[in-house]
Amino acid sequence: MRVLIIEDEKSLARFIELELRHEGFETKIAPDGREGLLLAIEEKWDLILLDLMLPSLSGTEICRRLRANKDDTPIIMLTARDSVFDRIYGLDSGADDYLAKPFEIGELLARIRSLFRRINRMDFIKKSNQLFYKDLLINQDACIVKQKEDIIQLTKREYELLTVFMKNINRVLTREMLLDIVWGFESSVETNVVDVYVRYLRNKLDSDSPSRYIETVRGIGYVMRQ
Repeated sequence: MRVLIIEDEKSLARFIELELRHEGFETKIAPDGREGLLLAIEEKWDLILLDLMLPSLSGTEICRRLRANKDDTPIIMLTARDSVFDRIYGLDSGADDYLAKPFEIGELLARIRSLFRRINRMDFIKKSNQLFYKDLLINQDACIVKQKEDIIQLTKREYELLTVFMKNINRVLTREMLLDIVWGFESSVETNVVDVYVRYLRNKLDSDSPSRYIETVRGIGYVMRQ
């Protein structure tokens, strides 16, 4: 993992670099704000350690420019200024964490591990909101269905039905189960409406091969098999 250290205090920057390399990180030091911003933009980093007070360009300004550029690289701000106002100012500028000098290297390493754990959890949550089956993808956050690179336009019921199938790969779902999950307890709806909507889905997903995605299990219901 690559860490950019933007710090003008040479002895501190070197000390952090040696400790991080000992932990297995690849590092680079930028002693100047503008140089640091250029490196942050031009290269890919897993983490940026950023001093608040820098020559030519402040740490908060670097944060703002990176975030304005849609750069979401994690940033831990390092600074001798430890007032509540300064911490709020640094975090509001786009930093993910804030560590006041002087600090123990053990605390810095612990904060780095904690930050990566939070990022990994968020990545897992984002990934878990996507469903995959063959060449189909459902993005549940945006309610978008894609087949390869094409967006498939579905009605609300069609989308809900497909989502149920893709959450239950290899599980045979009866018409009654699908009716209960997708339509709820609407007394006016008969079980044959499930057959109608399965046909709608098949026509939109692959009219040349009706059972390519959703298979019929005679006398029982339907299944998506992996």
